[in-house]
Amino acid sequence: MYPTSAAETGPHRHRGRLYNLGQVPYTVAWAWQQSLVAERQRAPELEDVLMLLEHPPVYTLGRGASLEFLKFDISRAGVGVHRVERGGEVTYHCPGQLVGYPILNLQRHRQDLHWYLRQLEEVLLEVLACWGLDGERLAGKTGVWLEGRKVAAIGIKVSRWITMHGFALNVCPDLQGFERIVPCGIADKPVGSLAEFVPGIEIDSVRRTVAEAFARVFDVQLDFQEGSPLLSNPVAADS
Repeated sequence: MYPTSAAETGPHRHRGRLYNLGQVPYTVAWAWQQSLVAERQRAPELEDVLMLLEHPPVYTLGRGASLEFLKFDISRAGVGVHRVERGGEVTYHCPGQLVGYPILNLQRHRQDLHWYLRQLEEVLLEVLACWGLDGERLAGKTGVWLEGRKVAAIGIKVSRWITMHGFALNVCPDLQGFERIVPCGIADKPVGSLAEFVPGIEIDSVRRTVAEAFARVFDVQLDFQEGSPLLSNPVAADS
Protein backbone atom coordinates (compact mmCIF):
# COMPACT_ATOMS: atom_id res chain seq x y z
CA MET A 1 0.00 0.00 0.00
CA TYR A 2 0.99 3.60 -0.45
CA PRO A 3 1.93 6.07 2.28
CA THR A 4 -0.37 8.99 3.06
CA SER A 5 0.74 10.82 -0.06
CA ALA A 6 1.23 8.83 -3.25
CA ALA A 7 2.91 11.72 -5.05
CA GLU A 8 5.72 13.32 -3.09
CA THR A 9 7.27 15.18 -5.99
CA GLY A 10 6.73 18.68 -4.60
CA PRO A 11 3.78 21.04 -4.17
CA HIS A 12 0.80 20.67 -6.48
CA ARG A 13 -2.00 23.03 -7.41
CA HIS A 14 -4.74 20.51 -6.62
CA ARG A 15 -5.51 17.76 -4.14
CA GLY A 16 -7.18 14.47 -4.92
CA ARG A 17 -7.85 10.96 -3.67
CA LEU A 18 -6.13 7.80 -4.84
CA TYR A 19 -8.02 4.53 -4.47
CA ASN A 20 -5.47 1.75 -4.99
CA LEU A 21 -7.66 -1.32 -5.37
CA GLY A 22 -7.29 -4.97 -6.25
CA GLN A 23 -9.50 -6.92 -8.63
CA VAL A 24 -12.95 -5.32 -8.90
CA PRO A 25 -15.93 -6.57 -10.97
CA TYR A 26 -16.50 -4.24 -13.90
CA THR A 27 -20.11 -3.47 -13.02
CA VAL A 28 -19.15 -2.52 -9.46
CA ALA A 29 -16.44 -0.09 -10.59
CA TRP A 30 -18.77 1.30 -13.25
CA ALA A 31 -21.49 2.02 -10.68
CA TRP A 32 -18.95 3.65 -8.37
CA GLN A 33 -17.74 5.92 -11.17
CA GLN A 34 -21.31 6.99 -11.90
CA SER A 35 -21.83 7.76 -8.21
CA LEU A 36 -18.63 9.83 -7.99
CA VAL A 37 -19.54 11.76 -11.14
CA ALA A 38 -23.05 12.50 -9.87
CA GLU A 39 -21.64 13.77 -6.57
CA ARG A 40 -19.29 16.15 -8.38
CA GLN A 41 -21.98 17.42 -10.69
CA ARG A 42 -23.94 18.39 -7.56
CA ALA A 43 -20.84 19.71 -5.75
CA PRO A 44 -18.11 20.71 -8.25
CA GLU A 45 -15.78 21.70 -5.40
CA LEU A 46 -15.23 18.04 -4.44
CA GLU A 47 -11.69 16.77 -4.97
CA ASP A 48 -10.49 14.80 -7.97
CA VAL A 49 -10.25 11.00 -7.74
CA LEU A 50 -8.02 8.39 -9.37
CA MET A 51 -9.04 4.73 -9.11
CA LEU A 52 -6.38 2.12 -9.95
CA LEU A 53 -7.61 -1.46 -10.21
CA GLU A 54 -7.87 -4.66 -12.22
CA HIS A 55 -10.96 -6.37 -13.64
CA PRO A 56 -11.89 -10.02 -14.04
CA PRO A 57 -12.19 -10.91 -17.77
CA VAL A 58 -14.79 -8.67 -19.42
CA TYR A 59 -15.47 -7.00 -22.78
CA THR A 60 -16.76 -3.45 -23.05
CA LEU A 61 -18.07 -1.52 -26.02
CA GLY A 62 -18.23 2.24 -26.35
CA ARG A 63 -21.59 3.90 -26.81
CA GLY A 64 -21.32 3.83 -30.62
CA ALA A 65 -19.17 0.71 -30.97
CA SER A 66 -19.88 -1.68 -33.82
CA LEU A 67 -20.68 -5.32 -33.10
CA GLU A 68 -18.78 -6.27 -36.26
CA PHE A 69 -15.58 -6.03 -34.20
CA LEU A 70 -16.68 -8.96 -32.05
CA LYS A 71 -15.56 -12.37 -33.26
CA PHE A 72 -18.02 -14.28 -31.06
CA ASP A 73 -21.73 -14.60 -30.38
CA ILE A 74 -22.58 -12.35 -27.41
CA SER A 75 -25.07 -14.91 -26.12
CA ARG A 76 -22.20 -17.39 -25.85
CA ALA A 77 -19.48 -15.03 -24.72
CA GLY A 78 -18.68 -16.87 -21.50
CA VAL A 79 -17.71 -13.57 -19.84
CA GLY A 80 -19.43 -10.23 -19.27
CA VAL A 81 -20.06 -7.95 -22.25
CA HIS A 82 -21.18 -4.38 -21.49
CA ARG A 83 -22.00 -1.37 -23.65
CA VAL A 84 -21.03 1.74 -21.71
CA GLU A 85 -20.97 5.55 -22.02
CA ARG A 86 -17.37 5.98 -23.11
CA GLY A 87 -16.21 6.68 -26.62
CA GLY A 88 -14.33 4.14 -28.71
CA GLU A 89 -14.87 0.60 -29.91
CA VAL A 90 -14.61 -2.76 -28.14
CA THR A 91 -11.83 -3.57 -25.69
CA TYR A 92 -10.95 -6.31 -23.23
CA HIS A 93 -10.08 -6.14 -19.53
CA CYS A 94 -8.51 -8.90 -17.48
CA PRO A 95 -6.13 -9.45 -14.55
CA GLY A 96 -2.63 -8.16 -15.22
CA GLN A 97 -4.00 -5.07 -16.93
CA LEU A 98 -3.87 -1.91 -14.79
CA VAL A 99 -7.01 0.17 -15.27
CA GLY A 100 -7.18 3.82 -14.26
CA TYR A 101 -10.44 5.72 -13.81
CA PRO A 102 -9.84 9.44 -13.23
CA ILE A 103 -12.86 11.37 -11.98
CA LEU A 104 -11.67 14.91 -12.69
CA ASN A 105 -13.40 18.27 -12.88
CA LEU A 106 -11.86 19.70 -16.07
CA GLN A 107 -13.08 23.16 -15.09
CA ARG A 108 -10.29 22.91 -12.51
CA HIS A 109 -7.76 21.89 -15.14
CA ARG A 110 -8.60 22.72 -18.76
CA GLN A 111 -11.93 22.50 -20.56
CA ASP A 112 -10.57 20.75 -23.64
CA LEU A 113 -11.23 17.07 -24.40
CA HIS A 114 -8.33 16.74 -26.85
CA TRP A 115 -6.00 18.17 -24.21
CA TYR A 116 -7.33 15.68 -21.69
CA LEU A 117 -6.77 12.71 -24.00
CA ARG A 118 -3.22 13.86 -24.74
CA GLN A 119 -2.57 14.28 -21.00
CA LEU A 120 -3.68 10.70 -20.33
CA GLU A 121 -1.34 9.54 -23.08
CA GLU A 122 1.45 11.60 -21.52
CA VAL A 123 0.90 9.86 -18.17
CA LEU A 124 1.33 6.48 -19.84
CA LEU A 125 4.33 7.58 -21.89
CA GLU A 126 6.03 8.75 -18.70
CA VAL A 127 5.28 5.40 -17.06
CA LEU A 128 6.88 3.53 -19.94
CA ALA A 129 9.90 5.83 -19.83
CA CYS A 130 10.38 5.00 -16.14
CA TRP A 131 10.86 1.38 -17.24
CA GLY A 132 13.26 2.35 -20.02
CA LEU A 133 10.63 1.90 -22.74
CA ASP A 134 10.16 4.32 -25.62
CA GLY A 135 6.40 4.50 -26.07
CA GLU A 136 4.80 6.52 -28.82
CA ARG A 137 1.58 8.04 -30.07
CA LEU A 138 0.17 7.31 -33.53
CA ALA A 139 -1.24 10.20 -35.53
CA GLY A 140 -5.02 10.19 -35.61
CA LYS A 141 -5.36 7.46 -32.98
CA THR A 142 -5.79 7.48 -29.21
CA GLY A 143 -3.62 5.33 -26.96
CA VAL A 144 0.03 4.39 -26.54
CA TRP A 145 2.12 2.02 -28.66
CA LEU A 146 5.42 0.25 -28.10
CA GLU A 147 7.34 -0.98 -31.12
CA GLY A 148 4.13 -1.14 -33.12
CA ARG A 149 2.10 -2.89 -30.40
CA LYS A 150 -0.74 -1.14 -28.61
CA VAL A 151 -0.01 -1.45 -24.91
CA ALA A 152 -2.50 1.12 -23.57
CA ALA A 153 -6.05 1.97 -24.59
CA ILE A 154 -8.01 5.08 -23.63
CA GLY A 155 -11.76 5.65 -23.66
CA ILE A 156 -13.51 8.46 -21.81
CA LYS A 157 -16.84 10.05 -21.04
CA VAL A 158 -17.12 13.70 -19.99
CA SER A 159 -20.36 15.15 -18.67
CA ARG A 160 -20.58 18.77 -17.51
CA TRP A 161 -16.77 18.66 -17.53
CA ILE A 162 -16.59 15.76 -15.07
CA THR A 163 -14.65 12.80 -16.47
CA MET A 164 -15.18 9.06 -16.12
CA HIS A 165 -13.82 5.84 -17.64
CA GLY A 166 -10.14 6.27 -18.55
CA PHE A 167 -7.15 4.11 -19.51
CA ALA A 168 -6.06 0.47 -19.48
CA LEU A 169 -2.35 -0.39 -19.45
CA ASN A 170 -1.38 -3.95 -20.36
CA VAL A 171 1.30 -4.79 -17.81
CA CYS A 172 1.35 -8.59 -17.66
CA PRO A 173 -2.07 -9.88 -18.80
CA ASP A 174 -2.98 -13.02 -20.72
CA LEU A 175 -3.53 -11.46 -24.15
CA GLN A 176 -5.57 -14.35 -25.56
CA GLY A 177 -8.84 -12.58 -24.77
CA PHE A 178 -7.95 -9.90 -27.32
CA GLU A 179 -7.96 -12.52 -30.07
CA ARG A 180 -11.76 -12.71 -29.84
CA ILE A 181 -12.19 -9.06 -30.90
CA VAL A 182 -10.75 -6.41 -33.17
CA PRO A 183 -9.34 -4.29 -30.33
CA CYS A 184 -10.46 -0.66 -30.56
CA GLY A 185 -11.51 -1.43 -34.14
CA ILE A 186 -7.87 -1.47 -35.28
CA ALA A 187 -7.22 -4.60 -37.31
CA ASP A 188 -3.67 -3.89 -38.50
CA LYS A 189 -1.97 -3.15 -35.15
CA PRO A 190 -1.35 -5.97 -32.64
CA VAL A 191 -1.94 -5.65 -28.91
CA GLY A 192 1.08 -5.97 -26.65
CA SER A 193 2.08 -5.82 -23.00
CA LEU A 194 4.95 -4.43 -20.97
CA ALA A 195 5.89 -7.97 -19.94
CA GLU A 196 6.98 -8.63 -23.52
CA PHE A 197 9.66 -5.97 -23.10
CA VAL A 198 10.36 -6.17 -19.36
CA PRO A 199 10.31 -9.86 -18.38
CA GLY A 200 9.05 -10.44 -14.87
CA ILE A 201 7.36 -7.05 -14.52
CA GLU A 202 4.51 -7.15 -12.00
CA ILE A 203 1.43 -4.99 -11.89
CA ASP A 204 1.93 -3.89 -8.28
CA SER A 205 5.31 -2.43 -9.17
CA VAL A 206 3.69 -0.31 -11.89
CA ARG A 207 0.91 1.12 -9.71
CA ARG A 208 3.11 3.63 -7.91
CA THR A 209 4.73 4.69 -11.18
CA VAL A 210 1.30 5.38 -12.67
CA ALA A 211 0.11 7.33 -9.62
CA GLU A 212 3.26 9.47 -9.55
CA ALA A 213 3.14 10.17 -13.30
CA PHE A 214 -0.54 11.10 -13.02
CA ALA A 215 0.25 13.48 -10.15
CA ARG A 216 2.95 15.20 -12.18
CA VAL A 217 1.01 15.53 -15.42
CA PHE A 218 -2.22 16.75 -13.80
CA ASP A 219 -0.47 18.73 -11.04
CA VAL A 220 -2.44 17.02 -8.28
CA GLN A 221 -1.42 15.67 -4.89
CA LEU A 222 -3.02 12.26 -4.46
CA ASP A 223 -3.84 11.23 -0.91
CA PHE A 224 -4.30 7.50 -0.47
CA GLN A 225 -7.77 6.36 0.59
CA GLU A 226 -8.74 2.95 1.94
CA GLY A 227 -11.34 1.09 -0.12
CA SER A 228 -14.95 2.10 -0.70
CA PRO A 229 -18.29 1.03 0.78
CA LEU A 230 -19.40 0.18 -2.76
CA LEU A 231 -16.64 -2.41 -3.06
CA SER A 232 -18.18 -4.95 -0.73
CA ASN A 233 -17.02 -7.96 -2.74
CA PRO A 234 -13.99 -6.91 -4.82
CA VAL A 235 -12.88 -10.43 -5.74
CA ALA A 236 -16.24 -11.70 -7.05
CA ALA A 237 -16.53 -12.75 -10.69
CA ASP A 238 -17.83 -10.15 -13.12
CA SER A 239 -21.36 -10.51 -14.40
